[in-house]
Amino acid sequence: MFRWLRRLRALPSIPDAAWQGTLARYPFLNDLSDAERDSLRTLTAGFLSEKEFHGAHGFAITDEVVLAIAAQAVLPLLHLKGGLTWYDDFVGVVVHPSEVVARRTTTDMAGVVHEYEEVVAGEAMDRGPVMLSWQDVLASSITSDTGYNVVIHEFAHKIDMRSGVADGCPPLPAGFAGTANAREAQRAWLRALQSAYEVFREQTIVAERFGGAPPWLDAYGAESISEFFAVACEAYFVNRVRFAEEFPTLLALFDEFFLAGKAGQADRA
Repeated sequence: MFRWLRRLRALPSIPDAAWQGTLARYPFLNDLSDAERDSLRTLTAGFLSEKEFHGAHGFAITDEVVLAIAAQAVLPLLHLKGGLTWYDDFVGVVVHPSEVVARRTTTDMAGVVHEYEEVVAGEAMDRGPVMLSWQDVLASSITSDTGYNVVIHEFAHKIDMRSGVADGCPPLPAGFAGTANAREAQRAWLRALQSAYEVFREQTIVAERFGGAPPWLDAYGAESISEFFAVACEAYFVNRVRFAEEFPTLLALFDEFFLAGKAGQADRA
């Protein structure tokens, strides 16, 4: 279970057979360039050295499980400045064999408390662990066409939460997209994201209520702008071509953020 990774300061190589098996199972990882796959492998080893995996309800944590989750979890960090520091607010990854029924509580505008149950494939807790359904992790190997990926979804929430609140806007670097300060950068980001979210939400409502054509992305993204950000991130990383067709404005926005370190890496090559 790669426990030996955590005992060493210098990260050893992940066994080649196990790594190649992971790339083969999740084709969007294998679509990376040779240099990017090498970087992904190093980030994956670093993730495994820092995080602890726990199986729920007797689920066995194997090398296949931790490699599959880790490799997909670090994909958004591949060119993101800061690397693994984006995930330094937690240690635990809890893996369930399948989806989980979670109890929820909400209070309406009249102050009445409502309790309900929600079936979830994953959950990211602010400054806490990440929960994933292994069934849905495995499904990510065949759902690239629909832009679905539960691992990237939950770790996108982790990136979003680094700003202190899950609002669809992660902490942005100084001068992001030519802005003068952090507040201006946040406004520009949320303006672009909100516009795309409102169009998507309208498409979802028309599809569900009036039988219109369903949007390409998972309808769960219509729940809130933070969920839309996470759902959009899934598609951006696993099906860039279709994402570019559906959301050209968001593609440019996400490229500016997630590929910030790519130009510098190219300069050093």
